[in-house]
Amino acid sequence: MKIHKGANAFKSEKQTVVTIGTFDGVHAGHQQIIKRLVDAARIENLESVIFTFFPHPRMVLQKESGLKLINTIEERTEILEETGIDHLVVHPFTQQFSRLTAQEFVRDILVNRLQAKKVIIGYDHRFGRNRTADINTLKQFGEDYGFDVEEITKQEVDEVAVSSTKIRNALLEGRVEKANNYLQTPFSLKGVVVKGRGLGKEFKYPTANVSIKEDYKLIPKNGVYVVSSNIDGKHYFGMMNIGTNPTVGGEEQTIETYFFNLDKDLYGKELKIEMLTRIRAEKKFSSIEALKIAMKQDEAFSKQYIRDNYAQ
Repeated sequence: MKIHKGANAFKSEKQTVVTIGTFDGVHAGHQQIIKRLVDAARIENLESVIFTFFPHPRMVLQKESGLKLINTIEERTEILEETGIDHLVVHPFTQQFSRLTAQEFVRDILVNRLQAKKVIIGYDHRFGRNRTADINTLKQFGEDYGFDVEEITKQEVDEVAVSSTKIRNALLEGRVEKANNYLQTPFSLKGVVVKGRGLGKEFKYPTANVSIKEDYKLIPKNGVYVVSSNIDGKHYFGMMNIGTNPTVGGEEQTIETYFFNLDKDLYGKELKIEMLTRIRAEKKFSSIEALKIAMKQDEAFSKQYIRDNYAQ
């Protein structure tokens, strides 16, 4: 897969089949569209192109919305690279870009830059300034500029019954298993291990405190989760706490993971941690001893969950 930073950087020796979208989460519905894209490119001897944006349009046009994304742009790129597409165009979404008319977008970007011979798009897709153009407008432009439009019907979309909004809501509710089912892969957090307060070590639960640099990355609801990670080529399970550690007077949100059967210094290492299920909500315990008892119960739950679902 070739990655292009913007439509102006795109180059291809063949005409293309293009789909357009933010593709946050690259969920089951997205996968269906991408399969159609790849199949069409193969059958018609075209190059397959995903045209996506960064930042997300709502982050530019509705800054007050505080939108958080399922994937960072790096994660989205890694997932799309596994789908078999030929080209990923990550176009900067700016106020200026948002003011392009539908015709300017089609003529200048789809036709002149991306060399589109076919566009595959959902029935409800809207584009152009103020999102005034729809699938019918696109079909008319297709006749004018010489490209085909393949529509993903309402029935096909409804069959999948999944959206990035549903996944975000599931994660914000702590329902990671539901989100993972939509995504068809575990939701993950990626960040660098930094120094924490060292309290986990005192409790005999030394944790890796992960710092995520992208402030737009969605963090699931505070609580304790069963997780897994590949560290130096070996797979480890563990339990993660997302929250402020109220029992010990914490105030800022942290992401701390205790890995089972792992005894090594992780400071400075970048980890990708997959979230498997939620154990419980974070709570303020009456004492440190009560917290320790809860952590032992969390560990027992985690290990039983792993035996039940990931037995070797």
